[in-house]
Amino acid sequence: MPTPVRSVLYVRLPCWKIWPGGVVYVADWIHKHRPEVEQHLLDLALIPRRQRRAVLVEHICRMQPDMVAFSWRNMQSFGPHPEDDALSVVMNYDYGRTLWKRVQAAFHAVGILWRYQADRLANLAFFRLVQRVRPEAQVVVGGTAVSIFGRQVAQQCPPGTLVVVGEGEDAMLSIVAGDAEPLGEYYRTAADGTVTHHVREAEFPLVDRTAVDFPYIETIFPQFGEYLDMTPNPDIRSAEASFGVNTKRGCPLQCNFCLYNKIEGAHQRYREPVEIVDEVELLHRRYGVKNFWFTDAQFCSTKQSTHHVEEILDEILRRGLNISWSGYLRLNHLTPELARKMIASGISSIDLSFTGTQEVIDSLTLGYKLEQQMEAFRLFKAVGFTEQKVKLYIPFNAPGETIETLKHTIARIEDLYDLFGREQVLPFIFFIGVQPGTPIEKRLIAEGYLPADYDPLTFNPFIIKKLLYNPEPLGRVIGRAYLQAVESQGKDSDYIGRVTMEILKTELDRPEVVAHCAAAGRRQRTIPIGHAA
Repeated sequence: MPTPVRSVLYVRLPCWKIWPGGVVYVADWIHKHRPEVEQHLLDLALIPRRQRRAVLVEHICRMQPDMVAFSWRNMQSFGPHPEDDALSVVMNYDYGRTLWKRVQAAFHAVGILWRYQADRLANLAFFRLVQRVRPEAQVVVGGTAVSIFGRQVAQQCPPGTLVVVGEGEDAMLSIVAGDAEPLGEYYRTAADGTVTHHVREAEFPLVDRTAVDFPYIETIFPQFGEYLDMTPNPDIRSAEASFGVNTKRGCPLQCNFCLYNKIEGAHQRYREPVEIVDEVELLHRRYGVKNFWFTDAQFCSTKQSTHHVEEILDEILRRGLNISWSGYLRLNHLTPELARKMIASGISSIDLSFTGTQEVIDSLTLGYKLEQQMEAFRLFKAVGFTEQKVKLYIPFNAPGETIETLKHTIARIEDLYDLFGREQVLPFIFFIGVQPGTPIEKRLIAEGYLPADYDPLTFNPFIIKKLLYNPEPLGRVIGRAYLQAVESQGKDSDYIGRVTMEILKTELDRPEVVAHCAAAGRRQRTIPIGHAA
């Protein structure tokens, strides 16, 4: 029979240095509903690799927690992150112009795969370590990685482990309360290794979540101050210095490569704008935080969420907060007034998915009109967007991509250079990552691109390369343009994405490139998503 939990040790598993917002929100929620529960947060991302095991053991022995809750952010082996050169390695292996470059890339790839496997095995070993050092403790695992690969993780966990999928507040609170069956979605690993799955019955009431009590978080998270000082540490992989703040959950959109609408649900739920800005203001005024990233699937997407964004910006402006912020945006419902408020409240960049043809937009079921997006860019410029950046995450070589669609994308990017200034526009080299359970995965299996029985967590390098979707005939053209852009950095300090675009523009007009693509079939076969299973 489960009993109430009196103490919880949260352990954020190693990744690059990025604010552990999800764990903080859960700990804050538990404290506000069960203030008698002792909590402590250990961030292994801030601990050098060789010290992590000893530090974890020391924390467990000192605290003797009833529960150890792990947060696992990154798992999929192709997942890009700061200071990981996997993209360049794959490009050199496939498209390097000399045999030596390809051989070097092969050796580097072995090292990357070894590191991925070692990291994953090390994380799983932490769970078993807890059961040896503190066998009475309940082991819980959550976080982004297990929200995508919950069953696969549960199959590798020690008996008795709970693997929480998606939102963690209600599940953790029910476990802490000693409920026989936790709330939310989770997998449970039995003593014989079998895995059972409990489906979420209700969405977490996000409107009830108030601003984080950061003075309390300071008392349970001694490493908190290290996120206020983002000075690079050679032992720790670091991301851009910004604090994540969540404003809503859920996504009603149906982009065919994305899992947000399954992990968080299709129904958007909102936090109170006053509570959101209370959180921002406390971080800014008490701790000196300047830069914020709104961590939603998309900060601004539907018409209703656009109204919610406007209320948040009104509150920031009313309080006179001198901050800088960004988040993934959709511009479908942008108005001149909203654009002015974005600029006045401190938007630092427009971050969005971008492709220059409606054909590819529709192939990916992104659900917007290109001309509507281009008009929104012009609107931003008209109301005073000047020194901020425009960050374009371009799904190169997505299903439906052709020479002509690539040319159109390059032309639209050049239009944005003319509008904002070349130095302000940053095209990111981005490829579709194939995730399990998505429509695009089903489509690619139906087309024979992926085996029906493939393992999404495989260490097979040839499957991994396919999961970073960049097929022929355009794969070679894009890959070599990217490599040429990287090589040019010794002579030219320009941004790699812009250089890649310029090289592609030239390459796509070469007769031999056109002939190569025509011979391989200029268009990939299109299967309606609804019939791809």
